[in-house]
Amino acid sequence: MTLPLCSLLMLTQAESEGSAIGINLAYVASAILFILGMRMLRSADTARKGNQLSSLGMLMAIVATLLSQGLDYKWIAMGVAIGAFIGLVAAKKVKMTSMPEMVALFNGFGGLASLLVAAYGFIDPGQDGHDTFQTLVICLAVTIGAVTFTGSMVAYLKLAGKISGNATLFPLQKLINALVLIVIVGLGVILTGNLPDIGDFAIKPIETFVWLVGLTLLLGIIGVLPIGGGDMPVVIALLNSFSGLAASAAGFVIQNNVLIVAGCLVGASGLILTVIMCKAMNRTLGNVLFGGFGADGSGASAEVEGEMKPVSVEDAYYVLESAASVVFIPGYGMAVAQAQHAVKELGEILEENGCEVAHAIHPVAGRMPGHMNVLLAEADVPYEQLREMDDVNPTIATVDIAVVIGANDVVNPAALEDEGSPIYGMPIINVHQARNVFCLKRGQGKGFSGLVNRLFFRENVRMLYGDAKETITALVAQFKD
Repeated sequence: MTLPLCSLLMLTQAESEGSAIGINLAYVASAILFILGMRMLRSADTARKGNQLSSLGMLMAIVATLLSQGLDYKWIAMGVAIGAFIGLVAAKKVKMTSMPEMVALFNGFGGLASLLVAAYGFIDPGQDGHDTFQTLVICLAVTIGAVTFTGSMVAYLKLAGKISGNATLFPLQKLINALVLIVIVGLGVILTGNLPDIGDFAIKPIETFVWLVGLTLLLGIIGVLPIGGGDMPVVIALLNSFSGLAASAAGFVIQNNVLIVAGCLVGASGLILTVIMCKAMNRTLGNVLFGGFGADGSGASAEVEGEMKPVSVEDAYYVLESAASVVFIPGYGMAVAQAQHAVKELGEILEENGCEVAHAIHPVAGRMPGHMNVLLAEADVPYEQLREMDDVNPTIATVDIAVVIGANDVVNPAALEDEGSPIYGMPIINVHQARNVFCLKRGQGKGFSGLVNRLFFRENVRMLYGDAKETITALVAQFKD
């Protein structure tokens, strides 16, 4: 009986090793699909395929994990069904204007998922204890996940207009934030170091852990409140990075290789995007996070001379009809008005009229990274017409007409001229250098950041007041009549 038993044990071990190899190969394939998918996201022509490849990679990773862990599929299937239903409804019903808010929610729930995984890893009754490394990654996953969750919720409320989009400052704000952070680090040291009781004070790990979770949730709130709405593209990119880092830490908690890899990819790409956003505004990340930009709603330091000069749709039509080159500069106002389809139609008409058409995209236009690219791609605007700021600025002085649709800070000459302006030194699209400029705006109010736009007072600028979609549609009707 001994020899058959040994053979059976060896066969079982071989099958187990073969299963582990198969799981790891599936994880490698998933990681490759993630990388290829992210690479394809660089171009609007391949972005959809890239998203599909990444989704396929995630499906493979989930299936492989379920097969390796022997989980109860009934609960998993229920969770998948509920999540798929919510995702489908959100994808169908959420408007493009609400896409930044939706991205903020996605980031937040990603952080919450990592927080819950790490919390269970800490209180798991099946664990007799944790070594130093396990406790460290649990603390990291909890801290980053909690900050991501509540910070993203605050960002969502600001973007959705449910709370003020301005930077919200409070007395001793920086000191309080620093003290909360110090206490969080101290709690992490206590948990990780497994410190002994101090005199009559007994250290209780569960209570310490609860305090850690509560303070990290608080840090996310008080950390994002002082950031103004004009800096939301940077915040969204940073929170996206945090959600990836939290997922990677959670991967170490549950010892899942593909979660570690996927989290690192998201964390690294989000951090790179954050750096790009800061560079586009010529500001440091520290200034964005702690500068309180837009808190007082003040504009430039000097008085703006001149007046805004309105123009009618009919007069604007005559100028556009004779133009040889037109550049559209979209901003958040285009998203609010859902004017992207009307803009595409007007561009097609201008091209048929022998006009050269382009769309100049500033890196931080809108409320999230790539916001304008997403809107124009939805309207099937030809990708070759999309031009980056650095490409359009050298030739903007030769453009007959620049049409600004709801953009504010990204075309404000104060960034070049007024050293007292909060945005001084920020790279902008030099719209003021174009021969003629039409600015589509609802009224004479300030933009989301609270700054007066000096562009509106230039001699070569005319204001087209009203809803951007209705205005563009009226221009299209003029061409068709």
